[in-house]
Amino acid sequence: MTDPLYEQKALICKALAHPIRVRIVEFLASGERIVSEIVEHVGAKESNTSRHLGVLRAAGVVGARKDGMNVFYELRMPCLVNILSCVDDAILEKAEYHKQIAKWITS
Repeated sequence: MTDPLYEQKALICKALAHPIRVRIVEFLASGERIVSEIVEHVGAKESNTSRHLGVLRAAGVVGARKDGMNVFYELRMPCLVNILSCVDDAILEKAEYHKQIAKWITS
């Protein structure tokens, strides 16, 4: 039997499990954006970007509102930015470790 809390946590983690979606989350950390701005920032086609936004929205990571012809997206879980920053730190630490190993090998 699975716990609904853990299912929701897994859903959010799955929503972040694509580079474009991570990029969208970090971009929205600076504030609400319209779809065309998001498309330009991530460098993907609008249909592809919209699909990724749909995954993030279904997980509750982002929210959307329509104003005239524009759809504005906002980050609903700003705490994810802290998690992604932690991931950045872990990546840098791992890179430094590999750099030390490479230095040892080439010495």
